[in-house]
Amino acid sequence: MSTYTVKDFKSDLKPVWCPGCGDFGVLNSIYQALAQLQLPPEEVVIASGIGCSSRLPGYVSTYGFNAIHGRALPIAQGVKLARPKTTVIAVGGDGDGLSIGGGHFPHMARRNINLTYIMLDNGIYGMTKGQLSPTTGGDQQTKTTPYGVFDDPMNPLKLALAYDASFIGRGFSGNVKQTVELIVKAINHQGFSFLQILSPCVTFVGRDQFDILRELIVNLPESYDPTSVDQAWKVSNEIGKISLGVIYETHRDVYEHRLEALRKKAQKVGPTTFDGLLQDYQVSGRAHATGAATEREEAAREYEPESP
Repeated sequence: MSTYTVKDFKSDLKPVWCPGCGDFGVLNSIYQALAQLQLPPEEVVIASGIGCSSRLPGYVSTYGFNAIHGRALPIAQGVKLARPKTTVIAVGGDGDGLSIGGGHFPHMARRNINLTYIMLDNGIYGMTKGQLSPTTGGDQQTKTTPYGVFDDPMNPLKLALAYDASFIGRGFSGNVKQTVELIVKAINHQGFSFLQILSPCVTFVGRDQFDILRELIVNLPESYDPTSVDQAWKVSNEIGKISLGVIYETHRDVYEHRLEALRKKAQKVGPTTFDGLLQDYQVSGRAHATGAATEREEAAREYEPESP
């Protein structure tokens, strides 16, 4: 049996991120997490959108897909539903995931598809040279807000909690060891797992961001209960500090299991014909008369879905 090391997950491409970029820490964390989990590279897919962080799939020696802006999650969903045994990871920035791609986030969470979504949050549009992003906060001056930010920033944790994501965590790219642990837990979680990784942009926000974040960061106490929605809500609304760790985790049936049950139901009902489909949608007539039913409807009623 092969033993995989960090080296096995490094591609021949060298990252083109700015020196000191927080994304280096996340990339190294992913290498270590995949090696720790001993996942065969050919059984892992990393999907991304567009942006600095979305270059990441090219730097990992697994299958990868660089989608258009904001579409990492639908691509990841398609891969997981087509190949359920594949370990699927979606990566992207705060701009990619919360602006043009923001509409996909709630539906991934509510479906509880068994994949991991890592949002590398730098609070800026980096690849397009420093514009205001959905998570830009404070009175920060950007290329599009030269007199300071006057929009309130979006809170990814509050969104994930409101969307009922079954696993929510937050890490910091400057703490690789903890980030590795979070990624491992997220991948092992059965269901949709969301990780917000604070990943400073040293070019358009400043190199002091690492020091600023380290002053604000605290680890969740041992007494913290990640199964409590109330505690998770309090943490996501913290002011003056940033708690790291598993913020919330619950367990419910994954989408793939429900889809398999539906597939068995369809197989039980059996194939149909074009005339049969027309009959199913007939507004009046025998198929919809009181007490009457098509063979397909009767078979569907008889079917009791099995537990996955």
